[in-house]
Amino acid sequence: MKNAMLRAALVSMMAIVPAVSFGQSTGTHNGPVTRAQVLQELVDLESVGYNPASANDATYPEDVQSAMRRLAEKRANEARLAQEQVAQSGYGAPPAPNAEAGAPDVSGSEPPPAYRHH
Repeated sequence: MKNAMLRAALVSMMAIVPAVSFGQSTGTHNGPVTRAQVLQELVDLESVGYNPASANDATYPEDVQSAMRRLAEKRANEARLAQEQVAQSGYGAPPAPNAEAGAPDVSGSEPPPAYRHH
């Protein structure tokens, strides 16, 4: 009886461990990060003063974390300024893009030549 319970517990643990470790490996992204995303992040960090060429191994973590905090502050300020501009404009936010799918409206037009004889 104990052997069967022990086996069941081991089998269930073996099934759970890979699922948990896979769930943690993706982080906040919805899949692998592309090269373009990494390059854009580097450009964004450089825009707030981070210089990867002058990185020092001893200060690397603090340097990049500081740059990431400055970038977050910059983005928050940009979002706040955009909201203020919308509030001051009196027009409100720009309309959301609207796309309509389907066939064109043909009401009131002549039927295609293939159907004229009917």
